[in-house]
Amino acid sequence: MELNGLRQFLAVARAGHLSRAAAELRVAQPSLSRTIARLETELGTPLFDRAGRLQLNDTGKIFADHVERALGELEAGRRAVAQALDSGPGGVRLASETFLPLTGPLAAFKAAHPDIDIQLHQMSTSEMEQALRAQEVDLCLASQAVNAPRITSEVVHVERVWLATPPGHRLAGAAEVRIEDLADEPFVTTRPGQWQRRHLEWLFSDRNLEPRIICETDEPAATYALVRAGLGLCLFPTIARQGGFEEGVSWVGIDHPHCNRTLSLHWTSDDNLSAAARLMRSQITEWDWDIA
Repeated sequence: MELNGLRQFLAVARAGHLSRAAAELRVAQPSLSRTIARLETELGTPLFDRAGRLQLNDTGKIFADHVERALGELEAGRRAVAQALDSGPGGVRLASETFLPLTGPLAAFKAAHPDIDIQLHQMSTSEMEQALRAQEVDLCLASQAVNAPRITSEVVHVERVWLATPPGHRLAGAAEVRIEDLADEPFVTTRPGQWQRRHLEWLFSDRNLEPRIICETDEPAATYALVRAGLGLCLFPTIARQGGFEEGVSWVGIDHPHCNRTLSLHWTSDDNLSAAARLMRSQITEWDWDIA
């Protein structure tokens, strides 16, 4: 088995489509198809279900898990050798759903360690799980659980989640509202799987209700603009208010004991972390998140 073929296999598994994976890898689709066919022949079994979207079958899932770990160990070895030769602190690769919460600690880290190379990757939680398994990133900041082998997690911040309404809305100016008060209201939120969407659906489900979603967007600025324009309501964490979304909408509390967002930092074994990654971990876990 060739390493390049294994990397291409993982790319197809993640993309769920040959043409999309080929474009990402910058290879011809027929060549990629032959690589997958050779791999399946070598293993003596199909790895994908080919009805509709290309998805890993049970055998493919088992193989993919081992491939991710194997490639991750190779990448860790390469980085360890590079760090030993360099004798410096190395670089750090940080993934997050959004980098708005990280602007403060990142600025402080860069000021304290100007020579350390920082690579930032915006990812969904599922993408973080894959990246940690493959050791493609060192640290992940997420507001949802990251489930991957040998992962250590630490809660770094818990913040309140607010209801944002247009200025002239009937609920604008209220101190708090109940979920029941929002039963017929239109909501602007993220696509399924993102924390805002999951939190909105969970809050409503906890009251045996279902939110009325009229728009899906993963762009915070677009969400804010749509709410300000009067198209709907949205959930925003406190840090979004501190990040420039304060004006133009009304911020209302939600009467629910668990209307908050928990940010956690995730990483694999300390043995795989460069000195730079350990410094970044300390910067994030020790940061005063209540600084506006």
